[in-house]
Amino acid sequence: MIQNLKEFLDKHYALKNHPFEITEEKPDPLLVLKKYQHDELFEEIALICALLSYGNAKQIVLLLKKLDFSLLKSSVSQIQKADFPLYRFQTSKDIQNLFIAIHQIIQTKRIRDLIFQGYAQNNSVIEGIHFAMQTIYETLENFCSKTNGLNFLIGKINKNPKGSSPLKRWNMYLRWMVRKDYLDFGNWSGQIEKSKLILPLDTHTFRTCQSLKILKRKTYDLHSAILATQSLKKFDPTDPIKYDFALYRIGQQKIGIKTQILEQNPS
Repeated sequence: MIQNLKEFLDKHYALKNHPFEITEEKPDPLLVLKKYQHDELFEEIALICALLSYGNAKQIVLLLKKLDFSLLKSSVSQIQKADFPLYRFQTSKDIQNLFIAIHQIIQTKRIRDLIFQGYAQNNSVIEGIHFAMQTIYETLENFCSKTNGLNFLIGKINKNPKGSSPLKRWNMYLRWMVRKDYLDFGNWSGQIEKSKLILPLDTHTFRTCQSLKILKRKTYDLHSAILATQSLKKFDPTDPIKYDFALYRIGQQKIGIKTQILEQNPS
């Protein structure tokens, strides 16, 4: 059964790892982000796109298209004068303040510097994420008060993976930056090992992993994301997260899982 599952996952990875997999008809935040891949602040633009990537894919794309990322190269006063859309749990002020925080940080360092500094302590992407999150929060304290919208957007720092957020949007951001194929950009290739990445667990991948018996745990949290990643290492020890987008699409499109696996090898 494990061999059947590997064949199933490899087949769907190959199908989804394609430049025409992401279109207006099959939207994903990458549809917008790819337009900025040669921008000098691409990594910071990617982080904003990732942090706002929750909810309906079409609505995410519509939101991201409204954002003027050139403001990151302007000034705080210009960002404060600009109009920002609101989105679900975030007010327009929340999104504006995120832009200001990123703008302030990049005056002295890049987002990659924060991720790498945290990661280097124990080769842990979670520690890299937490260090970046903490820096953003500390920067925000200089000019605005915390809001529920900002807290949701950036995420909660929790040292115990059991019961904590899966950090889906941060782990997706790292997937974009570390891996390299038709979908992912690989800007940080060689800086962080692909084998250290954690599955960006969302509701689609969570249900799909359970259906495929990749994950037996029933709680949707960071610990489950780590367990699912460990299971995926059985199929590719060096690059387990390459299956993420395929798992997401399988769940999103409600592809028949058990039937397809059995059809590949009925014995």
